Amino acid sequence: MSERLIDLEESATQTGPKGVINDWRRFKLESMEQENLNPAKKELLRQMSSPSKAKDASRGNLNRKMSVQEYELLKEEDEGCLKSYRKRCMQEMHDKLSFGPRFEGVYDLDSGEAFLEVIEKEHHSTVVVVHIYKDGIKGCEALNSCLDCLATEYPTVKFCRIDAVASGAAERFSDEYLPTLLVYKAGELLGNFLACTQHLNEEFFATDVEGFLNSYGLLPEKELPQMEDDEENDIE
Repeated sequence: MSERLIDLEESATQTGPKGVINDWRRFKLESMEQENLNPAKKELLRQMSSPSKAKDASRGNLNRKMSVQEYELLKEEDEGCLKSYRKRCMQEMHDKLSFGPRFEGVYDLDSGEAFLEVIEKEHHSTVVVVHIYKDGIKGCEALNSCLDCLATEYPTVKFCRIDAVASGAAERFSDEYLPTLLVYKAGELLGNFLACTQHLNEEFFATDVEGFLNSYGLLPEKELPQMEDDEENDIE
């Protein structure tokens, strides 16, 4: 935790106007290292990217105003690189603030012990969604498919499923109560939805399940999407 806080403090020193500008200049130089850039421009950009390292730079030079030549150079830089830089900064910020583990796919639990373990031992910040199902029961197969989709969109949520018989509580979760969705966080039961498909249309999809869980505030914010170039062009 202390290392994480140190990283955040160090990154905070780059959020001032000069820090952001210099960080952008370094990023631009790195992105163009392999491109056919005029040597004079490349050298100027290199000097601009690390002004504090100049051997003969005085305090006055470090605080000097940007020259016309430097301004024109920055002005000429393409928008594509600026968008890449912006996405990188957003992703880095998100990574630094994303505490807790990440998961891939839906986890199959094979026993009541595994069910209890995932509830009691998971990270305190992790939302755990458990689907209790039984083969042949209407809605169970469709709900499993929906959770497969949601698991890719919410990697910080641990989605699990367990057969009602394997859970050791088949008497409690009889066929009329299936499929059941249970939602936990820090070992506490936040949502208990028996025969949960009764709250959905007869034909439902991942977005319907997502909307249902969000109506109770049980899902975290979605991760920032990786914007495609054509989507960004539409914004322009």
